[in-house]
Amino acid sequence: MTARPADYTPALEAAMAHARTWLESVPDRPVPPRRNADELRGAFGETIPDGPSDPGAVIETLGALTDPGLMSIASGRFFGWVMGGTLPAALAADWLVSAWDQNAGMRTATPGVVAAEEAAARWLLDLLGLPEGCDVGFVTGATMANFSCLAAAREQVVADAGWDLPRLGLNGAPRIQVLVGAERHASIDVALRYLGLGAPVVVPADDQGRIEVDALTTFLGARPTIVCLQAGNLHSGAFDPFESAIAAARKHGAWVHIDGAFGLWAGATPTYRHLVDGYHGADSWATDAHKTLNVPYDCGVAIVAHPEPLRNALGVHTSYLISDATGDPLDKVPEMSRRARGVPVWAALRSLGRSGVADLVDRLIHNAGKMAAGLEAIDGVEVLNRVCYTQICFAVGDQERTHAVAKNLLADGATWMSGSSWAHRDVIRVSVSNWSTDDEDIAESIDAVRRAVAATT
Repeated sequence: MTARPADYTPALEAAMAHARTWLESVPDRPVPPRRNADELRGAFGETIPDGPSDPGAVIETLGALTDPGLMSIASGRFFGWVMGGTLPAALAADWLVSAWDQNAGMRTATPGVVAAEEAAARWLLDLLGLPEGCDVGFVTGATMANFSCLAAAREQVVADAGWDLPRLGLNGAPRIQVLVGAERHASIDVALRYLGLGAPVVVPADDQGRIEVDALTTFLGARPTIVCLQAGNLHSGAFDPFESAIAAARKHGAWVHIDGAFGLWAGATPTYRHLVDGYHGADSWATDAHKTLNVPYDCGVAIVAHPEPLRNALGVHTSYLISDATGDPLDKVPEMSRRARGVPVWAALRSLGRSGVADLVDRLIHNAGKMAAGLEAIDGVEVLNRVCYTQICFAVGDQERTHAVAKNLLADGATWMSGSSWAHRDVIRVSVSNWSTDDEDIAESIDAVRRAVAATT
C-alpha cells in the first residue's frame, strides 16, 4: 500500500487539537493526575481489537482516555524530582523529528539531522566552557549519559594498565576502583552495575553532600581508578569542589567523571559559573537537556574529552552500515539506531541564544531562592539545605507531620513536591526546573504549603 500525504491528515489534525487542548489546560489544571494506572487499564482495552480502526479516531480516543492520567509536569507549579517543562521551539522540533523519522546513527545516511545535532554539540561545549575536541553523544537521560562516559573511562584506565579490554574483556583485567561521594546519584551506581564494575568505593561527604577532598586522597593510589564527582546534589543542589578534587585525582592518573544532570548548566551563566570552577579539567561530563534546558523527554547528553576510548567502547562497524571517516553518532552512544533527539536541543539553543540560556538558569536559581524564603516564613517549616542552586529540602516538625504535609499537598493539587529522605530526616523536596515558573506560580505553591501545614496543626 502506497502512503499518501492525505493518509496522515486526520490523525495529525486530531493530535494537534489534543495537544493544544492539553497545553491550554496546563496553567489551571491540578498538577497531579486525577486517575491511576489501575483505574485507567480497562478503558484502554484488555484485548487487542479484532480489526483495523480509523487513525484519526484512534488519536481522538487516545487523547480522551489519557487525559485523566496525565501529570502536569509542564506546569510552573510542578517541583517534583528534577523535570523541566518544554520550550516552544523544542516541542515543535520534536514533532518534526517524529515526522521525519530519521535514524540519527550515521552521518552519510541522515546528514540533515546529524548536522543539526553536531551544531548543538558545538554550541553546548562553547556555552559550558568545555574543551572543543570533546565527543558529544545524545542519549536517553542521565543514566545512559553516565553509562556512556563511564564506559569510556573503563576502556581508558585498563588500557593505561596494559590491558586490551575490547579483545580480552573484563575477565582477568586489573581491578578498577571507582570512587564516589557518599551522596552521589543512584544513576552512577546502576551505570557501574551495567558495566560490570560492581559497587563503588564510597568517600565521605560534608553536610551539603559535597565530596571531602582530604578523604578522597586517602583512597587514591596505584590501581586503575575512576573518580565520580557531582555538579548539583539531588537534595541540596551543592557542587563538589572540582578544582581540588580533580587536581588530587590527576596526581594519581585517575579518570574524572562529573555527573551534572541538572547542575552542569551553571557553567552557562556568568552569574553562577563559579559553582563549576575547574570542572573543565575533568575527562567526561553527563547532563540532561530535558531538565534545566527544558527540551522534551528524552534527551541526555554524554560529553567525553577523549574520543578514542569512547568510540572503542561503544562504536560498531559492519559491512552494511555506511561509515563516515570522521566517525558517526552511533560511535558515541550505546544505540546503533535512535531518533534525532539532539535536534530539539539545537532548536532550544537557537531560540534562546547564549544570553537566553544564561537568563533561564539565573531565573531558575532566583525562583528557588524566592521559594525557600517563602517556605521559611511559614510557621513550622524548616529549610534544611543551603539553597545555592535550584534544590530545596524542607521538613515540618517530626517525620509524621512531614508525611502528613506531603499527603495534604498532593490532595490539594495546586502544586507537586516530592517526598524524600536527606540528612537523616524525611523531607519534602522542591526542584525548580521549569522555564515557565513565574512569581504567581511561586506564590500559589507557597500558599498550598501553608494550607497543607495548617491542616496538620
